Amino acid sequence: METNHQSEAYKPGDIVYVFYRNPHTQDVTHIQQAAVVNNPDNPQELAMFLYETYYPLTQEMAVYATEEEAEQAYRYYFGTASEGSFE
Repeated sequence: METNHQSEAYKPGDIVYVFYRNPHTQDVTHIQQAAVVNNPDNPQELAMFLYETYYPLTQEMAVYATEEEAEQAYRYYFGTASEGSFE
């Protein structure tokens, strides 16, 4: 199963979906929508903007172009649909 996407496939303004662990309850993971933006620290690189924080968009990140792809990967890794998914 393909989980990592090349950052070159995205451009600023794209909406992507990622797994996000609840910082207060580490055993809870949701699918969360994030925006692809220019990295404010290095405008030649891309970043994800999620919960008022910038994360460098790297090949180590599991980033999905659609909610359906994220849901499929979530079921593969965690066995059930994400409670945090969008309907």
